[in-house]
Amino acid sequence: MLRRYRYSLAIVLGLLLCAGGFVTCVNNQQKEPTTQPKEANAAGMDTSRFAQFAGSASCANCHHDIYQNHIKTAHYLTTRRSDANNIPGAVEPPQNRFYFNPGVYLAVERRDSLTWQVEYANGVEKTRAPLNITVGSGKRGETFLYWYRDKLLQLPLTYFTELHQWTNSPGFSNRVIFRRPATSRCLECHSTYFHVTSAAGVEPEDFSHSDIVYGVDCEKCHGPAARHVAWHQQNPDDKTAHFIIDPKNFSRARSLDLCRLCHGGRLAKSKPSFHFQAGDRLADFFTLDTTAKSAAELDVHGNQYGKLAASKCFQSSQMTCLSCHSPHENETGKKALFSQRCMNCHNEQHGSFCKAKDRVGAAIRTNCIDCHMPEERSRSIVVLLQGQDIPTAATMRSHFISIYPDATKAFLNKTRQK
Repeated sequence: MLRRYRYSLAIVLGLLLCAGGFVTCVNNQQKEPTTQPKEANAAGMDTSRFAQFAGSASCANCHHDIYQNHIKTAHYLTTRRSDANNIPGAVEPPQNRFYFNPGVYLAVERRDSLTWQVEYANGVEKTRAPLNITVGSGKRGETFLYWYRDKLLQLPLTYFTELHQWTNSPGFSNRVIFRRPATSRCLECHSTYFHVTSAAGVEPEDFSHSDIVYGVDCEKCHGPAARHVAWHQQNPDDKTAHFIIDPKNFSRARSLDLCRLCHGGRLAKSKPSFHFQAGDRLADFFTLDTTAKSAAELDVHGNQYGKLAASKCFQSSQMTCLSCHSPHENETGKKALFSQRCMNCHNEQHGSFCKAKDRVGAAIRTNCIDCHMPEERSRSIVVLLQGQDIPTAATMRSHFISIYPDATKAFLNKTRQK
């Protein structure tokens, strides 16, 4: 007989709920559809905006190396069609199960060409829905959406990478819910474009099944590229870029706004989602939170801009997110690379080199990060596992660049042991 499990979960994964997340659950427990999603447009749908996109694969012809590197990044992988090759967790019992109570569990199962989340009560199948869209690169975790007519709804199980297991989806508690809608604001940070087909202000929203540009791809930062691609296909000898946005030419404010769209905490939109474009002023599309907050008040997840903006490095320089991050490369875990970028400013020539260099030794040139941007426990990515009373929180890299005495002490102790 299974013991009664206690569950309490508020997971907000990596790039999963960057800026506002999913809306409040719709508590209507109806039988879910078991059909595959349709692929065709509704008759008469306005696709003019979607027609402006070329798709990032079209960039590969002229920018092959950049394209090949970019498709490996967490940005590019943050939404995609779900298939057997990108379902991370087990689909065989018992690892594919998550118990909500001794009599009710969800199982992830492969049936024919689809993967399903299936609810069982006292051993009897009650509800099931297919995994149609994967949200999240897998760096922190992956959650899943399915089509219910023209709406996108979130499935109740998420794969949490740090724990290597299936668990409740973001914000779910101990109830099985299949009717939680995904919003355009959520999708705005996890894709380049989803065409909203319902009228403005109508919720939950309807979406086109086909007019979608998955992932944060080339056109998220460079703008829709159909005219650019057409021009250069017709004029192959013209080496001047036409009809495309180059973020390298942005002012500091516009560069930060582009990243802040999804890494700037909760933003209340004042215009419809997907209308903001690279180079726009964020305040023209969102009501920005101007409440002064200390770095300690900001959670390590979701508001990397706020953490960075509170840093002395940021305030005393013209640095942007691109000072440290290359949007075209997967640089996860490359501490030495990031440390070299720190030393572009913090070096002996400028008289601003690390004062702990004599104590740290050679490691000073390969790892500034663990001392000055340590991993911190998130207050939003928290899970209470079955049989446990103490919540488990995910760790993420702090973007508040500072001196952390405890982190420095731990780093020095670790260095001496090597």
